[in-house]
Amino acid sequence: MTCGALDRAQLLRVAEATWPTQTRLLEPPWVLRQSKGGGKRVTAASADGSVTQSDVNDAEERMIALGQKPLFSVLPDSETDTILAQLGYEAVDETWLYQCPIGALADRDVPPVTAFPIWPPLQLARDIWADGGIGADRIAVMERAACEKTTILGRVNDRAGGVVYGGLHEGCIMVHALEILESQRRHGLARSLMIAAAKWGAAREATHIALLVTKANTAANALYTRLGMAPQQGYHYRIKNQSEGLTP
Repeated sequence: MTCGALDRAQLLRVAEATWPTQTRLLEPPWVLRQSKGGGKRVTAASADGSVTQSDVNDAEERMIALGQKPLFSVLPDSETDTILAQLGYEAVDETWLYQCPIGALADRDVPPVTAFPIWPPLQLARDIWADGGIGADRIAVMERAACEKTTILGRVNDRAGGVVYGGLHEGCIMVHALEILESQRRHGLARSLMIAAAKWGAAREATHIALLVTKANTAANALYTRLGMAPQQGYHYRIKNQSEGLTP
């Protein structure tokens, strides 16, 4: 069992398996994603091979035909990134990948009666997500994930105060949608939920725990750094008009 770092390609596979689009269309050189809500990750097209300007035009037409605004997920400084920039697509939501060996978190303690792995998510969890703007469309993403998965409901100050979703794929648990009620923040609950997620993964022989976060989310980046997770550059999106209402 190796505990070496997972590469970006592996982490992106885990991300797609644990946060899947509704319909994945292979139309070389593109992977097109169609989903009724759920954010950029489940609706963005990505390149699967060499790309030309004509290919971009074709992808734009297909996404419009699918009822979606043209949106691309790209690796920094890639050929696709360069072409889209030349065509006037703006880069948004620079996203970082964090990971660490599972034992780095799973070997830590969680206070008693603090974290409860539960699937499917309880209404309490749904309410906490709703308070943070995570609605039914994103919960639907979690529900359709075919991997082994869980939510972890967190308690602090004798009440439910936070929740996180995690999915297991290729020996890695990737966590998503970590949300803490504003009134319950700064009590260590986010840390406890991350450790509990790692323990859940370790019990299923996961070797790593990972997540994605935008570079702009300074509070989250600080948390994961304090936990000892290592960041690496992931991807960003390219859109033509940032004012058109796409959500991350």
